Amino acid sequence: MDLRLGKTIKIKGFPKDQKVKLFQVVASDSRTDWAITNDLSQNSPGDTQKACAIRWEIEQFHGDLKQVTWVEKCQCRKARVQRNHIACAVLVWIKLTELARASMITIYRIKAGLFEQYLKQELRSPSVKFSCSRSQAAWIFIMRKFYIVLRRS
Repeated sequence: MDLRLGKTIKIKGFPKDQKVKLFQVVASDSRTDWAITNDLSQNSPGDTQKACAIRWEIEQFHGDLKQVTWVEKCQCRKARVQRNHIACAVLVWIKLTELARASMITIYRIKAGLFEQYLKQELRSPSVKFSCSRSQAAWIFIMRKFYIVLRRS
């Protein structure tokens, strides 16, 4: 049987009536990939690969959105506030992605750079002035040392 045209198979552990279609895809002379779908009407490995590629892009989007914007950290109870939080997180992700593409670096590096700039600015001239105890003064001393290390890099 030619697996490039697809073969309907049953996977052990799946429900009895659940079958999938398996396609063999030649990636290069030395490597063979496999594409699998639960859409039994598909007859083309190319269509299955396109669908898998779209699903993978969606997975990457969700992973980036959660890691970069912490969208899942919203503790609000009202649906409207949650929708606003999600919308703002998506807008931040879009802007970070645009900046990343323009500067040819990852969105993770851009995010780290934003925090680094903020930390440097606050250590240079804190936006909130306060009097402190000895332990707090030691902490400020450590943070200023950290700032000097950041400034050199």
